[in-house]
Amino acid sequence: MGEVELAALLCAFLAGSAEEQRHYFDVAGMKRYVRVDCETADHVIEMGLDGSASARDSLHQALFAQHLTGKTPVVILIDRDGYEGRFEFEMRHVTKAAGVLYLRCSEGAIQRWAATSGMRQGEVGVDDLPGPGAVASRCDLQALRRERDAGS
Repeated sequence: MGEVELAALLCAFLAGSAEEQRHYFDVAGMKRYVRVDCETADHVIEMGLDGSASARDSLHQALFAQHLTGKTPVVILIDRDGYEGRFEFEMRHVTKAAGVLYLRCSEGAIQRWAATSGMRQGEVGVDDLPGPGAVASRCDLQALRRERDAGS
């Protein structure tokens, strides 16, 4: 499964979210846009794959989306090999220095949580985030909820 498909699954866990949202800006008289991987009322979330130097772009994109929207930037790297590699290590430190929330989710946890969504009786309009247990240990997105709740 590729980055776009995994990002769509992750975005679906967040109530009221929208994937691949365009934000326009003008440069030298030309209209340009960026696409945000996942956007909520409070966050602009960029995702990347571990083991890929292009994952570094996620931080740049999240910060630029923050500039355009005023929303809190988040970077999520999708772990496909089960250990913190070079780019995940870099991202963990650079996001901290930039004051950007950084999360890591395993590809398998994303797929399992999405595959079992029909078995959960969630409330409409409420995030469907992995809670305590095995899935959350491999894809803990609760920080998104805590950050949002702290701001209200």
